[in-house]
Amino acid sequence: MKESFRHFKNNKKVDLIGLGNAIVDIIVNIEDEFLEINNLDKGSMNLINSDESQRLLENCKVIKQISGGSSANTVVCLAELGNDVQFIGRVKNDQFGNFFSSDIKKSKTIFNTPPTNEGAATAHSIIFITPDAQRTMCTYLGASIEFEPKDIDFSLLKESKYLYLEGYLWDSELAKNAFLKAAQIAKQSNTKIILSLSDSFCVDRHRESFLDLIDEYVDIVFCNESEVLSLFKKDKLETCKGQLSSLCELVVVTQGSNGSLIINKNDIEVIKSTNKGKVIDTTGAGDIYAGGFIHGLINNYSLKKCGEIGSICAGHIITQLGSRSNMVLKELLREI
Repeated sequence: MKESFRHFKNNKKVDLIGLGNAIVDIIVNIEDEFLEINNLDKGSMNLINSDESQRLLENCKVIKQISGGSSANTVVCLAELGNDVQFIGRVKNDQFGNFFSSDIKKSKTIFNTPPTNEGAATAHSIIFITPDAQRTMCTYLGASIEFEPKDIDFSLLKESKYLYLEGYLWDSELAKNAFLKAAQIAKQSNTKIILSLSDSFCVDRHRESFLDLIDEYVDIVFCNESEVLSLFKKDKLETCKGQLSSLCELVVVTQGSNGSLIINKNDIEVIKSTNKGKVIDTTGAGDIYAGGFIHGLINNYSLKKCGEIGSICAGHIITQLGSRSNMVLKELLREI
């Protein structure tokens, strides 16, 4: 692959700052019958209120709790790989908020957003895992909907090499305003901007806005195949490659067990998947892939090696429950 991507070289103190929904992931193992009884489509992401959350949790056994959210997963992966990273997201001063704060800091991620004493409770997502390892999510967005510009110390963005943004923030007008202000300051500060498209339904809701956002601010896009098809309203990835090559400086498309594509202008690098174990839980696999890939960018590796690192990280994380490796990823990368 002939690379035209310009690696980022400067003396900024922070490798990456991630903005996103601060969500406590609540992992539950269930049978398919549970989904049918509760009218949940397998593999879907459903928004619920606090009463629905309580009802669902009363009828199942919690296996694990993790500080989650798409951007937070990526940031924690980077921290576990030894990078200097920070996460910014809104939590309330409640049980879930206190758990999120203490849990994310275990990875050496810096999280200094002050908890709020007002408004909705801390966001949480019940992740139902069926025997085929598919995840079905029921998410209470709570405090994350109220994420706003005053929750961000914008001076931090000037000291970061990369700003990582998740598309889910676009669902709230307050969060959208914070998102845009962060992007504007990052661009003015020569901070590279990375966008994760989050999911195909999110893209459906904000297609034109996302295309405008990418055109004006974004340097790197992470997405999966279904998100690409939604973005360009196509039914085959092959028909999107021309548009992807001109979308922004670098586009990375994950394809599950089929690996991933790195699209850098007119060049495309195909990366194989590297899953070496039984698939247990695919939660956050794309987020962890992004973390591994960005780790490579921070270290000025070739784009191919960046993709291989992302694949190794994602391949490992799906063999366990939850999206935290507990520092195992750093050991895995010693092999390459």
